[in-house]
Amino acid sequence: MSAHSDPTYQRPEPTAPAPSAADAPVSPEEAEAAAAADAADAAAMQTNQALELARLQAQNAELAEQYLRSKAEMENLRRRTDDEVSKVRKFAVEAFAESLLPVLDSLEAGLAVQEATAQQIRQGAEATLLQLQSALARHKVQPIAPEAGKRFDPHQHQAIGVVAAPGQEPNTVVAVLQKGYLIAERVLRPAMVTVTAPK
Repeated sequence: MSAHSDPTYQRPEPTAPAPSAADAPVSPEEAEAAAAADAADAAAMQTNQALELARLQAQNAELAEQYLRSKAEMENLRRRTDDEVSKVRKFAVEAFAESLLPVLDSLEAGLAVQEATAQQIRQGAEATLLQLQSALARHKVQPIAPEAGKRFDPHQHQAIGVVAAPGQEPNTVVAVLQKGYLIAERVLRPAMVTVTAPK
């Protein structure tokens, strides 16, 4: 016979759960202390946020100042560089012009001679040519005058004629019709040449 069928059996009354500490009544002092603690935490967080904001603002101001200073330095550097480039161009032309003055003097002196012989005129022209070549060489102006038989170089030579030359290598220089010139390793004017015909 089960306990449920026993008329004398009495079902136990359900028991209420034990009250937890959270359910315990809070005294006004405890509530005030908790509120004060929460307020202190909030104030501390607000203080930390204010300090972090102030730090970031100071860092931002410093970076902005560095940017402006760098920008001003770059502008000054650009201006100085432009001035230097302008001076280099100006004085390079001045130095080149100065090196040509003796050539000018020689030409004027030669023309001032009224009764010059052909031999004297030739000697004066040769001396003046040497002066001019020397002035150009001082400024790194070098002639391009390939010898006959030298391989045609399209970077330094300009072919203005092609000739049949049996027995010679194709695309080689036959004759220089006009010298070319380099200035500081850069072609100022290519040499005008005739070349052998390609096969």
